[in-house]
Amino acid sequence: MSTVRKGQAPAPLARNEFHLRFMQSFYDPAYQAESAALGRLEEIAFQAYQQGRKAPRTAKAGPGFADPDYDLSIEWRATRDKLIAAQQRWGEPASPSRVLLVCGSSRNDGTCPGEISKTFRLVQLARQVLEAAAIEVDVLDLSLVTSSYDLHIHPCKGCVSTAMPLCHWPCSCYPNHAERQTGDWMADIYERWVSAHGVILMTPVYWYQVASPLKLMIDRLVCADGGNPDPTTTHGKKPEEAKALELKGWDYPKHLAGRTYGVVVHGDVAGIEGSRRALCDWLDWMGLVDAGAKARLDRYIGYYAPYASSHEALDADTAVQEEVRNVARSVAAAVGLLRAGALQDPGADLAAPRPK
Repeated sequence: MSTVRKGQAPAPLARNEFHLRFMQSFYDPAYQAESAALGRLEEIAFQAYQQGRKAPRTAKAGPGFADPDYDLSIEWRATRDKLIAAQQRWGEPASPSRVLLVCGSSRNDGTCPGEISKTFRLVQLARQVLEAAAIEVDVLDLSLVTSSYDLHIHPCKGCVSTAMPLCHWPCSCYPNHAERQTGDWMADIYERWVSAHGVILMTPVYWYQVASPLKLMIDRLVCADGGNPDPTTTHGKKPEEAKALELKGWDYPKHLAGRTYGVVVHGDVAGIEGSRRALCDWLDWMGLVDAGAKARLDRYIGYYAPYASSHEALDADTAVQEEVRNVARSVAAAVGLLRAGALQDPGADLAAPRPK
């Protein structure tokens, strides 16, 4: 049995520290008139924090789970049920073809930058092509985490590194009501990925990497690659049980395998090739099938030119606009082949000697 190592986490917050953290959200003087009410709410929140009431509303798991008597989070169960329904629709031949278009930039004109992103404009070019091909398009604009009230993609907590079965599909780390880790957008995003026959990721380069909202989403999708669909097998987050389960033999199910993808990475100085390669390698690892060479694009827009005129640089670069359209055309064609059973990964049936 592998030993569970301990000793990193700090002690829980003391009462006075908790008070300071809690009140940070009510710094506006407009809240002062309700200070007594806030004090009562704070006490309830502190009790939830002390008692670790992560999932305060539960119901018995029931049939279909390893432990039917386990008290399962109602919120997690609702997300899981949506994913099952989405996967069923995805596999129905009569269902419409659907592509998830992901805008990975942090920038939009509803927050501090005051201007839309070039990535968003590229998304619109791809959208027009896909809709002209009679494909349903779902635009996932990740910049909304920077401009929407109390909307979050909370960071991955790394459960998979303790043991793969501890990483549940969908993620059960959030919401964590005891620690006020709520408003997690991923419950919706998981369903949108499952519903898609094709996915196109578009992102700028920030410091040689993809933009942070996109990276947050990618990390939280680790549960789609090997994640455990039955939290009752680990009775929630019991690391000892998860380790024993993995060491007994785990099949690392790829919950998003069989979809096709395209990638667009753009930058202004450096880092496009590495970022594009990282995204494609990740999607390949997840079991998605690339839509061909023209579906994988990395380009500079306004190379070493001022940031202030970058939209004008995109206006003038009609070649890159057409290349983005070609990414969408490639994915549209791949979706058609995929649904007809004519697009397959040549190595899909090969047994992996080192599955993970």
